This record gives sequence, structure tokens and C-alpha cells, in this order.
Amino acid sequence: MADAAVKAIKRLGFPYECQDPFLFCVYHKDDYPAGDDKMQAPRRGNGADFDWSQPYRMYHGDRIPGFPQHPHRGFETLTTTLEGRVDHTDSMGCGGRYGDGDLQWMTAGSGIVHGEMFPLVHRDRPNPLKLFQIWLNLPAKHKMVAPAFVMHWSERIPKVQCQGSSVTVFAGEFQGATGLPPPPNSWAADPANDVAVWHIALDAGKSITLPASKIGAQANRSLYLTNGAGVDVGGGRALEKGFFAELRADKTVEIKAGSAGKVELLLLQGRPIGEPVAQHGPFVMNTQAEIRQAFSDYQKTQFGGWPWPQDAMVFPREKGRFALFDGKEEVPEDPKS
Repeated sequence: MADAAVKAIKRLGFPYECQDPFLFCVYHKDDYPAGDDKMQAPRRGNGADFDWSQPYRMYHGDRIPGFPQHPHRGFETLTTTLEGRVDHTDSMGCGGRYGDGDLQWMTAGSGIVHGEMFPLVHRDRPNPLKLFQIWLNLPAKHKMVAPAFVMHWSERIPKVQCQGSSVTVFAGEFQGATGLPPPPNSWAADPANDVAVWHIALDAGKSITLPASKIGAQANRSLYLTNGAGVDVGGGRALEKGFFAELRADKTVEIKAGSAGKVELLLLQGRPIGEPVAQHGPFVMNTQAEIRQAFSDYQKTQFGGWPWPQDAMVFPREKGRFALFDGKEEVPEDPKS
């Protein structure tokens, strides 16, 4: 059957509907204007601006868009960037500026406070932003591990390209290209879980074949159409704008862009953890008792406190891409402007 690899086609919501081991996924696409002298945008909203009818959102930022300091426990965040810059700070004293293809992978574990701001670093041109934030669950045995994060610079992230198509391998393996190592306690750190995060771009009329998962039907697999319209999945099912497909991971599947123009897709795949999920806001545990404990711990300890001078911390405009770990600064081997 042409659609044997397609289990279901569903309408996209906000956030995206995810399958275990993923918890949450949002796509941020904002057409920010040129920044002023303080890297700011004209303020809109009252501290919670998620108006998707506008060309950009301020989120919880005041003058600079973004998400000032907030806590997490019990899962991981993957921030996969396509365009624009993000300033990260956290309660461990780590920080950085990344974007334009970089990936930041953070294990919240027992508890961390972090901020993610989107400074408008360019004064002479617009500051478009495109990124995914993906939440990957942790199994019970790792929910209280020490927080950690890694920065994967775009120059080292594998990308498989052929005429009219490309696959960026943020995690997992595609056609022999293997993503960079995740944090050590990640569900993705065990190859037996076959976790994959791929960004796929196809020119009009071009196609690509996705291989079956190495663990076959034991994996869950979702394919999201994020830009463009009119994708044929499996030689018989149409994936239109505003929809995603749940796929059978034990089947290869060809995806082909229509004639309307370039399309972009996100694939999330992995073995389900298969444990109870208790979630309240920024905390994801296995039981409601653990959620109550998370709130209590945060009230008592602030997960180490906030070592930065501002809740919505950003770095100087002239600062390039960098990551700060344990007081040591790392920069890409071939830094971009």
C-alpha cells in the first residue's frame, strides 16, 4: 500500500503534539525588525505576548524578546536554531550566544533556572529568528541527575546534502552521518533508543527517502511540516500546511515536495520511555507527589539562585557566538559574524 508507512495525519496545534519520549515542541518563527542601540524591539503586550497574527512576538520579554529566568526539572531541552541569535544564562553560571544552525542541549535534571533571550543584534537590517524548542523526557532513574548542557556548533553538526535536498542531523543517524554526542544522562545517549531529530529541506519537486528506524516498530516517529505546503508522504498521502504525520518507524518512506516551492520538515523519533508523566508547568516528573516536591525545592533553594545581574540577561552586541562553561569560554572553530 502506498500509505503503509503513514499511521495518521493530524492537524498541528500549539505546542506540537508529540509522541513519547518527546514531551513538547514549538516552532518559533519571528520577523524581528532591526534593533535599536539596546538591541530592543518596540514593546507589545503585557509581558505575555504570543500573538501569532503579528510578524513577531515578545514572548515574556519586555523590550528584548524572549524568556527571562525560569526553572525546569526532570527533562531536557533541545534548542535547534535555523536563523537568528539566542542568549542563554543559567543558575550554574553558564551562558552563551548561539544561533544560525547551532544546537544547545540542556539536561535540567534535578533543577536549573535559565533564561533564553533573543537580542536584536543587527541595527542595519532585520533580525529574523527561526528555531525549534523540543522537550525530551528523562526516565525516572535520571530525573534527578545533576544539570548539564552541551553546545553543538553548526560548523560541526552533520548535514547530508544532495541536489535539491538536505537533512541536518541534530540527533541520531542519517545515511552514515551521526549527530554529535548528547549530554551523558540523556535518553538519546543510548543508541538502543534510536532518538533522532532531523531538519529536512526539499526544493520543489525533490524527494528523499527516510530509512526505517534501527529498532523498527519499537520507535515512535512524527514528521512535521513547518514551512511550505504540499508534501507527498509515502507515495499517496498529502501533508499540507498546518498538519503533521505519525509514521510507522519500521517502514522506509519517501517524502516529496510538490511544485509550489521549497518545504521544510522536522522529524522526531525515539523509543518510548513508557513511564507515567506528571507535569505542571516547568516540571516533569513521574508522580504528583514529585511535582509538589519540585515546587517545594524550588521555593527553598531557587535551584542554586540566579548569579546574573538581570532576569532577562543579554550579552553585549559585539559579542560573537560563544559558550561559557565553568568559567571557561568556548567559541566555534570557524566563528560566523
